[in-house]
Amino acid sequence: MKEDLEEFSLYISAERGLRPATIESYTRDIESFVAFLQGMQISNFAHVLEEHLVSYLTYRSTLGLAPATLLRELISIKLFFRFLKREGRLQRDIAKQLEGPKLWQLIPEVLSVREVEKLLQMPDRETKIGARDLAILELLYGTGLRVSEACNIKLYDVSDESIRVMGKGGKERVVPIGRAAIEAIDHYLLTARSVNDDERKSPLFISQRGKPLDRIVVWRMIKKYAKLAGISKSISPHTLRHSFATHLLDNGADVRIIQEMLGHASISSTDRYTHISKAHLKEKFKMFHPKAKSSESGS
Repeated sequence: MKEDLEEFSLYISAERGLRPATIESYTRDIESFVAFLQGMQISNFAHVLEEHLVSYLTYRSTLGLAPATLLRELISIKLFFRFLKREGRLQRDIAKQLEGPKLWQLIPEVLSVREVEKLLQMPDRETKIGARDLAILELLYGTGLRVSEACNIKLYDVSDESIRVMGKGGKERVVPIGRAAIEAIDHYLLTARSVNDDERKSPLFISQRGKPLDRIVVWRMIKKYAKLAGISKSISPHTLRHSFATHLLDNGADVRIIQEMLGHASISSTDRYTHISKAHLKEKFKMFHPKAKSSESGS
C-alpha cells in the first residue's frame, strides 16, 4: 500500500500537473483512507469493496467535516482508484460508479449519543401524547426496529426483556429490549393507554382517536421533536435505526449480532446501515499508522 501511495503522489504531481497544495490534500486524504483500511485489517487494495468506501465516508461524515471536505475526499479516492486501474494494479475501478449524489443517498444521517439524549428529553411524559411519543422514540432507538415494525407491534408482543417483531417477508424475530424502553412503554400503558384482556391483540401504539398509528405520523413526530431539540440534521425514523446500530458498534458489538437484531437476511445489508466503530478505528490507527506511533513514542 505504501508503494501505491508514493507512486500515486508522483502521478498527480508529474502527469496531472496539480498545484502543490492540492497534491498535499489528495495525498493526505488517501493516507487517512489507508489507515482506515488497515484498521479493518485490509492490506491490499484488491480486497476493497464499494461498501468499504461507503463505510469510510460515513465515518468521516460523523466527524462533522464540511460537505466540501467530504466531496474532496471522494474525489481523491475516485482519482486514486482510477490510477490503480490504469496502472494494472486493479482489474476494476470500484469507485467509478460512486457519484456524489448517489453516495450521499447511501450514507444516512446518524445522531450522536448526546443528540439522542436531547431528542428523548423533548416529549412531555406527563401528557398522554408525550408519554406515547417517548415510548415510541425509546423503542426505535433501543431496538433498531423499522418504523413499520414498530407501528405493527401488538400489546402481547412486548415482554419484560424482549419484543416479538414481524419483519419483512413475514419473518418473525425476537429482539432484546432495554430497561429505558420498557420503562417508557410501561409508563405509557399506565398513564395513557387503558388495556384489558380483550385488547391484548390490539396495536401497542394508537392515535388520540384510538386508531393504529401509521409511519407518517411517527415521521412527523420525530421531525417535530428534532426541531425542538435544536438538531439541524435531516432525520427520520430510520435515523434512529442507524444510530442504534452505530452506537452498538462503537461499544464493541459484533456486526453479526446487529444483523440479527436489525432483521437483515444478508450481512451485506447490515453493512449499508452500519459503519466501523470509531473507537475501534482509533485503536487500530494507533497500531498501524507510523505517524501515530512516532507521536506516541515521542511524547
